[in-house]
Amino acid sequence: MTNLVVGTAGHIDHGKSTLVRVLTGIDPDRLKEEKARGITIELGFAHTTIGDTRVAFVDVPGHERFVRTMLAGVGGIDCVLLIVAADESVMPQTREHFEICRLLQIPCGLVVLTKADAADAETRALVRQDVAELVKGSFLESAAVIEVSATTGEGLDRLRDAIATLGKGNRLRPVEGAARLPIDRVFTMKGFGTVITGTLVAGRIAVDDELVIAPSGRRVKVRGIQVHGAAAPLASAGQRTAINLGGIEVEQISRGETLAKPGTLSLTTRVDAAIDLLATTAPLKHGARVRVHHGTAEVLGRISVAGTAPDVAAGARAFVRLRLERAAVLTRGDRFIIRAYSPPVTIGGGIVLDPAPTRPGVRSAEGLQSLAAIDRDAARPVSEAVVSMVNAAGLAGLPRAALIARAGVAPADTNRLVASLGANGVEAVGDRLVASAHLSRAKDALVKLVTAFHRAQPLSDGLPREEAREKVASRAEAAVFERIVGDLKQAGTLAGADRLALASHKVAATGEDARIKDAIAAAYAAGGLKPPDAATVQAAAGAAAAMVETITAVLIREKVLIRLDTLTFHASALQVLKEEVRALKAGSAGAAVTLDVAAFKDKYGLSRKFAIPLLEYLDRERVTRRTGDARLVI
Repeated sequence: MTNLVVGTAGHIDHGKSTLVRVLTGIDPDRLKEEKARGITIELGFAHTTIGDTRVAFVDVPGHERFVRTMLAGVGGIDCVLLIVAADESVMPQTREHFEICRLLQIPCGLVVLTKADAADAETRALVRQDVAELVKGSFLESAAVIEVSATTGEGLDRLRDAIATLGKGNRLRPVEGAARLPIDRVFTMKGFGTVITGTLVAGRIAVDDELVIAPSGRRVKVRGIQVHGAAAPLASAGQRTAINLGGIEVEQISRGETLAKPGTLSLTTRVDAAIDLLATTAPLKHGARVRVHHGTAEVLGRISVAGTAPDVAAGARAFVRLRLERAAVLTRGDRFIIRAYSPPVTIGGGIVLDPAPTRPGVRSAEGLQSLAAIDRDAARPVSEAVVSMVNAAGLAGLPRAALIARAGVAPADTNRLVASLGANGVEAVGDRLVASAHLSRAKDALVKLVTAFHRAQPLSDGLPREEAREKVASRAEAAVFERIVGDLKQAGTLAGADRLALASHKVAATGEDARIKDAIAAAYAAGGLKPPDAATVQAAAGAAAAMVETITAVLIREKVLIRLDTLTFHASALQVLKEEVRALKAGSAGAAVTLDVAAFKDKYGLSRKFAIPLLEYLDRERVTRRTGDARLVI
């Protein structure tokens, strides 16, 4: 069976709730105040089965004071019944409700003339003309107009057949998408606890699923599910459902929040979008404060008009950035309604192009162009928008998870999409998608940086790795910088680990540096196993302490000098020492030869300061092996 969520729309007291009650046998007006006043104040829900279609009705208030409640109900519907009373014709809220449905791009619907028994044929003909004028050029222009009477039963069977026909052609909601249920009602049930209701607009929710309430971030567990009043193991996209939640109290949830899988939706206060302004409204000024209705939520925000225009003209389409006053749960492709801040009347609607933009401000020709590049068009693949987002992100790249939360891609489609992006100049680096052009520019920048470092410090073995990352890729993930370095190493351009150097770089001292280098080496060679202190070496080199330290480090890297603990020795002196100690073993005719600290000090005329580091060096070089307080020559 197919599922169809049907919303009512129309002026107050035009018979919306009565019609739902007659079609389903369920009274959608559940509040005492609603029954006493004869009007719908809150959202009402009812369900029935017509042929092979399970139909869920969302009955919305018709009074102008409750349009915000109406908006909370129509976001998840598949089609609309535009209700017009035959004895009153088109009224103000008929027009506003119709415009809201048109702006939300609800795909189909029916026009229902209620109270047909209360108007004569001539009046009904005039009402039909009014309705035809209202819906001309819209999704309801060719919709059936059905006259009904809840009192006499006239037209009800025809209406049921028409609803069943809509059910057969109903669009399939993305079952493989990320689970998402905008909450339109919260209450408690004795013995069960917290229950929420809503239309599951994407994905599936099953018993025992662990989900999150956004934007609050509270974690919950699904304890039970009802679909059409009956317990079910899971709910699928397109179904109205009631869900019993564990781990949360009813006071911690409110209408307007969303139940979703963790990490699948963007939580944002800045949104790039395209909007359509109604032709009957005044121009919308840049910086205007507006009410944004999306799903079941309402949030205040300000409009930044892309480009340099001072406003959006009545009836025009424009790119904008919405700066919201509190966090909203949005993804690419979501539709929303804009109402004026005061008085709160509907002025337009729009579609989310990017719920988490990284590109700079939009008040320029470049900003306008960047939004045009991600415009949502049925003929344009989502990959184009993703490429634009990746390019705008620079070296920071786009996290793979953002394909779901930000670009609105179904989880099952992400791997296929990533594989296709290579042809569009996008590379996968760790969990990030980065533009090849950004990687190429970073490689060029790093090579220039290292080259400049060599010119400035020719005696250094390279630029410190972390310094290079800070200057070239400070906003990038570590994996991105490692990719840059790895590619340059593989190409034979760079070398090194903790320090990065050009592969062709050789430390070569010339002129005065060469003289100082030779003087330092000679001072250590002359010292033998009793090397000179820093002051003596500096005096021998005739250079500043910093220069002596730098060139000494070069000699150590070249292994001309060897550092033992805090002492530095000439490599030739240590080589002679190793040969002499090994010779003791060779001349012993196979007998064991040992050295203790005292004997070693006496033999070479050393103090303990020099003897201990040298003996430990011989151990490391496997010339001796320590046994107790002595060393065995091996």
